[in-house]
Amino acid sequence: MAKGQVWETRPLEFWDFAKELRAGWQKSIESKENVVGQGNCGGDTGFDWSQAFPALTVIEDNPVGAMMQNKNEPYARRARLASEVRGWGREICGYQGNCWGGQFLGYIEDGTAWPRRKLVIPMPCVCDQHAKRGQQARDFENMPQWMSDRFIYFGEYDEEREKAMMEHKVYCNMKIINDIERIFGQKFDDDKVPELMNANKARSECSKEISRIMAETIPTPLSVKDLYSVYTIGGLTKVDPEDTVKFWKMVRDEVQWRADNHIAAVGNERFRWIEAHPPSWHYMKYYRYMEDYGAVCLGSQYSHGVGSNYDMQPDGSFGFRTEPAYPADTPIETREDIFRFGATPRVRPNGSMKVDEYIYRNRIVDFAKFMQADGALLPIWRHGVGCTLTRKEQAMYLREAGLSVMHYEGSQPGDRNDLDEKRLLDQLDTWMQSLGFRKFDKN
Repeated sequence: MAKGQVWETRPLEFWDFAKELRAGWQKSIESKENVVGQGNCGGDTGFDWSQAFPALTVIEDNPVGAMMQNKNEPYARRARLASEVRGWGREICGYQGNCWGGQFLGYIEDGTAWPRRKLVIPMPCVCDQHAKRGQQARDFENMPQWMSDRFIYFGEYDEEREKAMMEHKVYCNMKIINDIERIFGQKFDDDKVPELMNANKARSECSKEISRIMAETIPTPLSVKDLYSVYTIGGLTKVDPEDTVKFWKMVRDEVQWRADNHIAAVGNERFRWIEAHPPSWHYMKYYRYMEDYGAVCLGSQYSHGVGSNYDMQPDGSFGFRTEPAYPADTPIETREDIFRFGATPRVRPNGSMKVDEYIYRNRIVDFAKFMQADGALLPIWRHGVGCTLTRKEQAMYLREAGLSVMHYEGSQPGDRNDLDEKRLLDQLDTWMQSLGFRKFDKN
């Protein structure tokens, strides 16, 4: 063991299966037999309905743009430049700049053809640039585009308003599916939907259990760097429903075994920190850099699905959402029944359509306490409009709760232009040393 290491560390055994599933997803994108679309159909329905079409693959820009930035930064930079010279400014989301640029260039990083998109269904999301993502892809090849509305409201809970919003959500999804059947000649497989919903439920349950183990166990058996490598599998990274369940049960069981046997993500853990939203994907080195101080990142509201996996409990505490299986009193006989059930507050990932200001101000504090964190590293992104909402306020609330907070600046997770890596490492040194920590001697 290195000097200062207290707990045993081991490679992750589920890693090979994760790479196999990720490679299969990439192959499906490049398949000429598939109808490839841009967007995300899992939004507020409790499952990704696009997988019920026999040869439809709908790709959200987040994992694609992030992977472009992570694997080949020079190529991602060329892609963003290709977007910029066509009039798209640097203030747009880096994921968009990467993916639109790949489309403009016409090739992916290894020189093979960029997979053509044949339809667009922009992800409905509170980050308002999501809704714009379909525009350039649609205009580039004049493909069909549909919008699936996102419903939220502030103020008192209103049952009638919820019901009206739910019915409109059902209508949106029904219209999109009927149009896809008509335009592309594919038949939606209604019988596959329960399998997809059950797979999504199993993935969510395993995800919650993994989060619980990470939070409750010292040393934590899994860091967010490990989690970020796999957390989209079965969600934004579409794989077979059976493989989704198999994979996430494998991850859950291994994380539990590691916790039971004190196998640590960071062998000298002595400082636990959280962050807000994902990192700059090209520079995940700072996670390993922090480990030299015995500091481990437990993740963020983004990586742990806060709002989907966690919520306020009836007694006012912060804990896991309860997500039921198919209730016996809910008939699921028609396609419309399926989507109405998926849109109900009991099943929908974000519960009620009502949003409270408390979520933005205090949810990160609840999450930090739940994860037994000592500090927080909060980015101030310059691009992607919704990503830094109330970030400074969050820092004040975290400090009031007793956590140490550091900010750093950058463009956006998919864009490296405005991130000064050397300055970030200098800031991390200053932060850790101000708290009384010194790097461990590895020799």
